[in-house]
Amino acid sequence: MARWEGNTRNRLEQAALALFEEQGYDRTTVAQIAQRANLTERSFYRWFADKREVLFGGSQELEAEFVAAIDAVPPGTPALPTLLAAFATAPRVFRPREFLLRRAAVIAANPPLRERELIKLVTISETLTSALLDRGIDPETARLATDLGLSVLRLATERWVAKERRDGNGFPEALSAAAADLLAVAADGMPR
Repeated sequence: MARWEGNTRNRLEQAALALFEEQGYDRTTVAQIAQRANLTERSFYRWFADKREVLFGGSQELEAEFVAAIDAVPPGTPALPTLLAAFATAPRVFRPREFLLRRAAVIAANPPLRERELIKLVTISETLTSALLDRGIDPETARLATDLGLSVLRLATERWVAKERRDGNGFPEALSAAAADLLAVAADGMPR
């Protein structure tokens, strides 16, 4: 095995994704992933607890990025604008667009992976709510802002990933458009 080759995590992610696409998630083993990446199973387990985590391993990085960005927002900024400012930093830790598209297709085809994605989303939600509470925002506002903010983030990310950008940018625009859409839907739903 060629252990000296760099970027072990990326190689494992790419190998796993290719195998999940070729033969299905359920029929893919850790041994096959390691072999495809030209690594040992031991190397696999240094990076990931199980084969599911190959698709979800970046969530801790994303949480850390968001918490750091929330801490950097000026004090007194309302909850939702605080979250939107934090979410604008997401591309720093996002995987490449092609990986995200392929990952989404594998997850959509596998109910246990969709369940895992929901669990990871709950964890991120709790982390964001806690970060807002640490800023002195009341619990109800923190929870509501987090729920709304994550809806905006999901829509923005889906749009950004689906739209090929030659400049590699466009996420702030997608985030802003998704936030505007949320406000428009909320305004339409208000009794007059």
